[in-house]
Amino acid sequence: MREKTAIVGGGAAGFFVAANLKEMMPGMEVAIFERSQRVLAKVEVSGGGRCNCTNTFADVRDLQAVYPRGHRLLKRLFNVFDQRDAYAWFERHGVPLVVQDDECVFPEAQDAHAIIDCFLSLARRHRVQLYMGHKVQSLSQLADYDHVVVTTGGSPRGEGLRWLADMGHDIVQPVPSLFTFNIADPRLTSLMGLVVDHVSAHIPGIKYKSTGPLLITHWGMSGPAILKLSSHAARQLSEADYRLPLSINWVQLSEAEVQAAVCEAAVREPQKLFSTFCPLSLPSRLWTYLLEKALGDRARARWGELNKKDVNRLVNVLTNDTYQLAGRSAFKEEFVTCGGVSLSSVNPSTLESRHVPHLYFAGEVLDIDGITGGFNFQAAWTTAYTVATAIVGAERQRP
Repeated sequence: MREKTAIVGGGAAGFFVAANLKEMMPGMEVAIFERSQRVLAKVEVSGGGRCNCTNTFADVRDLQAVYPRGHRLLKRLFNVFDQRDAYAWFERHGVPLVVQDDECVFPEAQDAHAIIDCFLSLARRHRVQLYMGHKVQSLSQLADYDHVVVTTGGSPRGEGLRWLADMGHDIVQPVPSLFTFNIADPRLTSLMGLVVDHVSAHIPGIKYKSTGPLLITHWGMSGPAILKLSSHAARQLSEADYRLPLSINWVQLSEAEVQAAVCEAAVREPQKLFSTFCPLSLPSRLWTYLLEKALGDRARARWGELNKKDVNRLVNVLTNDTYQLAGRSAFKEEFVTCGGVSLSSVNPSTLESRHVPHLYFAGEVLDIDGITGGFNFQAAWTTAYTVATAIVGAERQRP
């Protein structure tokens, strides 16, 4: 009798499981059950339609910095299949890749369809069965299969995980991750489109500080620094209904360093107006905005008129500029969720359920998520490969 595996979810992790299962064990029958009428829809829109499929990890010193949840498990699983393996896998399957200056990896074609076409071609070649518009809510629907793999992705409202909870799995309540911040400050949002290359952002009371470029938008703030912060603070932000204070260090310098730069400007350029000379590397429009915020009417004074109160106020607004969040906005089409099937409910070596034999999990349905930059797709490839290897190993050990 031929072995049969059902994959619940037609996303990236599901197709990666299917492709590797068929390559490792060609005789296995594999079927993918997708609740919608489209497969790989998230891949199609990811990375602005280009699909940031992994990252070189060259700048990563600690996995927790890029995986707020699941870093310990991934550190273990990367010993079996990591970013270098993923890079080689795609190139071996006819998808040449390129590395950007920021270490993000994309298809050379700069088109997500290069990844999609690869998966669909492999599915056809290996005769993987696709069942569209097929919602699975119970394992009884898949009683004919020897193994079941759940790769349904994130479930923002949690309903899609209820059937798994009913089988005894612990579910970590899903909440959004990777989003931008709404800030109801017309003076700030009038700077929409402005990019500040090097800022530090944090939420008071939360240890994590995010660094990188920041983009001012017509609704508030976006850019890598904000997206990373939203990921690391996803649960605290959700619990506070996205109404927490936000602190920005616009120059990534200490108070002492900024104070020294400000005082030196008063000595070097006493006749210049504050507004016409910025002693730090800031866009002119932002400098004008911060000057007015810090000094009010005195923003029109000259550097030679700088007094102690001016110094203190400038240092504070440059290194600890505070805003009140007024909600969140989706970041393009990333829609990543924090939460899912608790890692305590799976075997860390195989990702098999601790409650139901021959049931496995891969991808975002697990309580694993990363920051933007290709890290979420890498988690999908790693967990999917782990599951495929585990199923093949289990079959080969059967009498």
